[in-house]
Amino acid sequence: MTPGYLAAMALLPAGVTVVTVADGRDDVGATVSGFGSVSADPPVVSVSVDSEGYMAEVIEEAGAFAVNVLGAGQRAVAGRFAAEGRPSARLLVTDQAHHRGERTRAIVLEDSLAALECSVRQSVLVGDHTVFFADVVGLPRVNGRGPALVRWSGRYHSVG
Repeated sequence: MTPGYLAAMALLPAGVTVVTVADGRDDVGATVSGFGSVSADPPVVSVSVDSEGYMAEVIEEAGAFAVNVLGAGQRAVAGRFAAEGRPSARLLVTDQAHHRGERTRAIVLEDSLAALECSVRQSVLVGDHTVFFADVVGLPRVNGRGPALVRWSGRYHSVG
């Protein structure tokens, strides 16, 4: 069922984000499209990452992360953070305007459309992914404008 399931899910446009974590040793980041709002009051989001990947381990250990909602002009950034064997997030953003979130110390991309700092409240293992439910503890200022970046049918597209 997996190939048919994956093909069906590829037809559903998904917003593209870069999730970053300051883990005390280095900065870690990954492109994530499994992100969404869970509750408005209190503000809670969910992030879904591969349970076998380093991102799941680092989020679990740090207990906090930042989410950068990417705009259409950030396709290259999305590609960098999605690449296999990618280096430290700090190296991936050397040519990008960025700062650290006040609450999480995670990297915030200044050209993002929106950024959220999050504190993990619960994690749930579901199949091959871990879903982190997190309280939004900060909304860093960012400067991005324009259409959003989405992933649809295996490729990046702009919306808006």
